[in-house]
Amino acid sequence: MVMKPILHRLGADTRYVLAGFPAAVIGFCLVIPGIALSAGLLITGLGLIIMAGTVLVARGFAELERRQLPEVLDRPVPRAHYKTAPVTAKGYRKLINPLGSGQSWLDLLHAIVIFPFAIATFVVVVTWWCVAIAGVLYPLYGWILYRIPDNDGLPELLGFSNTLLVQVVFYTVIGVVFALTLPAIVRGAALIRAGISSVLLASLPEMQGRLDAAVSAEATALRKIERDIHDGPQQRLVRLAMELGRAKRQLAKDPEAAASTLDQAIMQTRETLNELRTLSRGIAPPVLTDRGLAPALAALAERSWVRVELDVQAEGRFSPAVENAIYFTAAETLANIAKHSQATVATLVLHRVDDRLILTIGDDGVGGAHVAKGHGLAGLADRLRAVNGELAVHSPAGGPTVIGAEVPCE
Repeated sequence: MVMKPILHRLGADTRYVLAGFPAAVIGFCLVIPGIALSAGLLITGLGLIIMAGTVLVARGFAELERRQLPEVLDRPVPRAHYKTAPVTAKGYRKLINPLGSGQSWLDLLHAIVIFPFAIATFVVVVTWWCVAIAGVLYPLYGWILYRIPDNDGLPELLGFSNTLLVQVVFYTVIGVVFALTLPAIVRGAALIRAGISSVLLASLPEMQGRLDAAVSAEATALRKIERDIHDGPQQRLVRLAMELGRAKRQLAKDPEAAASTLDQAIMQTRETLNELRTLSRGIAPPVLTDRGLAPALAALAERSWVRVELDVQAEGRFSPAVENAIYFTAAETLANIAKHSQATVATLVLHRVDDRLILTIGDDGVGGAHVAKGHGLAGLADRLRAVNGELAVHSPAGGPTVIGAEVPCE
């Protein structure tokens, strides 16, 4: 059971390095002449067209690399977004449109930079595999090599006796050492190459994704506030205006009725103020700003309609963006539990693991929660993505539901 993940990882890393080598060589051999040719013809205007074609070639190899990165890095890699040509663009302008995307130039740089690393990692991985296999299997064929005339062998060159037994032991030990270190060496080679590719091919898309997520999260939050104001305080203010108008009409004819109407209006005013205070806590809760996450989560648990078992193991202050993301995730999730889950108890656990905060919220409700466009959890996922965090939801039909949020805190 322990060997299966190791062997799977070894196979994936080896495949990535070996398959990436010819792709890197072909990409380099196509890109370099394209750059040279476009530079030579730049003065004629044809050079830009050739450069645009070269950029498209580099983009194809970059996309092939992006598809392999998730398996090596154990995380999703966002797709790149390239500028499309304007609808009004025609002819020459349309042909050179690929040059207008910043990611296109990073793709071109990747095709050049990755070439020496692809060669180096390929040589290291192939060498380690060959020595490991040849050494471990030496007892099966060593006697054939031993009988070859003038075969001194490596042991004799190092000053050892050159008997068949010494050769078998010597080469087998070398093979075992290389075999034992093979997973670590291959993993290191794969991570070196994948790390370079990730910086050049995924950094810009990840940044764009976080910006888009932040914009989407803010838009969702504004729509929620607008909806809450419309459904709550706005309706109460309309009713308050009607009550005051009725009191004004009653004042001359029936003072007692007017007094009763004014009492109702005062009650409406107090209820409206309470709702506005609740909304203001949702926008910028003072306890979060003044005292931090632990007290703010405790206040959320106390106000929850569903009983909450709270366990906060992350003390201290964090950046405002991180605290807001964790707080609003907890607040929205507890609100969803109260509205939709039919749960009798919920659990809220916050702890820190190295440089990450992990929030886990569960309930014993009916389940069925999911992250989908237009649902509250989609907005939470966007909010977390804006701070480079992640949201995970496990909520089978019939329950229970577990929602986890993970956010970098340093």
